[in-house]
Amino acid sequence: MSSFDYFRIRLSTVRAFEELPFDIYLQLDGKIITYLRMGESLTDTKITHLHNKDTGESFFVHNQHKQIYRDYVKSSMNSDKISNDEKAVILRESSIAILEDLFETPDVARALEEAKPIITDLLSFMDNAPESIGNLISLTGHDFYTYNHSFDVSIYSLGLGQVLGMDKVTLEELGQSSLFHDIGKRNVPLEILCKKGALSEDEWFEMRQHPAYGLKILNAHENISDAVKAACYEHHESWTGGGYPQDISGHEIHPFGRIVALTDTYDAMTTQRSYNTPLKPTEALNMMKDKISGRFDPDMLNAMYSILFKMEKDQAS
Repeated sequence: MSSFDYFRIRLSTVRAFEELPFDIYLQLDGKIITYLRMGESLTDTKITHLHNKDTGESFFVHNQHKQIYRDYVKSSMNSDKISNDEKAVILRESSIAILEDLFETPDVARALEEAKPIITDLLSFMDNAPESIGNLISLTGHDFYTYNHSFDVSIYSLGLGQVLGMDKVTLEELGQSSLFHDIGKRNVPLEILCKKGALSEDEWFEMRQHPAYGLKILNAHENISDAVKAACYEHHESWTGGGYPQDISGHEIHPFGRIVALTDTYDAMTTQRSYNTPLKPTEALNMMKDKISGRFDPDMLNAMYSILFKMEKDQAS
């Protein structure tokens, strides 16, 4: 069997001292071997130790047990024995693992469809445990091109969509759109995406092609909405003009493009990376408002303050 027969999981989603309803496999020296059999269990110390050493590429479950794993995670989310803060971590880690596999599949239409349960779970959690939303956001540094960035942008976008009064169906589409807004970066050379210092003129030209690359990828598949395509193609446009790739402005930019433009920038400014010091949430929003406000829809930028205020109030209560 090949690695394509399996999907990645995080051990932090496993409940300690409980018998597992699925086998867990370990990738070692390019081979996948059985690590833990159905019916066996792990101690909490072992889970923490292995999770801290895991890069996200080590532990797998067979595809035939995918639904069993998803039901297992859902049972954790419904448990009254697990705190909301712990549930936030479980939801984040299980979602990121699924996204890693979805982002690598060439069938983008299928990936968008399979991402729907992630968005549904996020919206449900945000409604039921608003005080723990902050725990959904990555607390560790990550490279800007990774799944963590797309996941964080999706959370911020959903929160902004809620404040703006979007209905459930629209929010679900917004969640998909924001998750896949950087799909075009799969066509940008990795050495450019991972470069620590400033990009050269030629490298910057190539990086700026990722919205067009993304639109081309999405256009190659049927039944992908114009809204999803707009979030991908227009999230580097500017409210007052001067953005790329079309140099459109104001309401010419699709609402999803305007939302992701804002949340994408906010996540970049507040995330610890190897070559920058992150700003605190209030500092980032103030800088966006005072220094680069022309890039963003002013109503949406003001709405971001209400999201930040709500998150801080919920966490303090």
